[in-house]
Amino acid sequence: MGRGKYPFILAFLLPPVGLYLLYMLSPYVQAIQISFTDWSGLTSSYNFIGFDNYVRMWNDDQIWTAVRNNLILLLVVPVLTLFLGLFFASMLNVGGRSKGAAVTGVRGSSIYKVVYFFPMVLSVVVVGIIFKYVFAPETAGGILNSTLSTIGLGGLTQLWLGEPRFLIWIVVVVMTWGFVGFYVVLFSAAMQSIPKDIYEAALLDGANRMTTFRKITLPLVWDTVQVGWVYMAIQAMDGFAVVHIMLGINGGVDGAGDVLGVAIYRAAFASSRFGYAAAIGVLMLILTMTIAILFMRGLRREKVELA
Repeated sequence: MGRGKYPFILAFLLPPVGLYLLYMLSPYVQAIQISFTDWSGLTSSYNFIGFDNYVRMWNDDQIWTAVRNNLILLLVVPVLTLFLGLFFASMLNVGGRSKGAAVTGVRGSSIYKVVYFFPMVLSVVVVGIIFKYVFAPETAGGILNSTLSTIGLGGLTQLWLGEPRFLIWIVVVVMTWGFVGFYVVLFSAAMQSIPKDIYEAALLDGANRMTTFRKITLPLVWDTVQVGWVYMAIQAMDGFAVVHIMLGINGGVDGAGDVLGVAIYRAAFASSRFGYAAAIGVLMLILTMTIAILFMRGLRREKVELA
């Protein structure tokens, strides 16, 4: 019976593993292969050119600009998004008090959750178009400049999408606004599993809101924060849709808002250099995997469990 167990297990494992290898891993292998060719994407023939695409990428200043912008997104967007997500989720779940309970969420918390989650319902295309008009010049219906002029702060108006120094920070704002609602709901679900008795005991001992957050809330939802951080880091490494819609295929003025995802699209579909685009994709894959592993190892800590 024992010897017949393993063929039985293999018979069930081989089909899904085979499908995974075929549809998930083989495209990565093919992309690596294509990165060593001069394939244009328009013909069935190509030549192996070794590391020429990687050498070209190393000497391409625009690629370094894209890498720098991706690193900015990686460092800033997850921090802002997760901080705001934790703050709003904490307020919604344990940020208020009432006569009947020691710890409650703020009044109307269920409505706030819907409001915060609303950006996740919108397509990223819609979000990009909306913010393109938000940061547009006042003559083109720009909401931000019009608001500043209306409240007497006309001196602060800028050509936001026309100034290279603003572009990547505008992308940071848009991505943070689009993602924070998801993490508010995610962290709220994790916080609702924490017994209110723990908060009540801490408050009776004289702990303030900041202390309960640091000593109770954060340790007990840390596993969720860790998963969210890795997921957010991977999302921040992309940024393709927002940049492409708001800034165009060239990454805005002087390419100052360029990211690797847009560089891949530009090389493949605007220049018909699929081999070079594949090389950029391999670079992006290596960076994403490295960052995910570092984040998972760096954020690892002893798990706190409720008795």
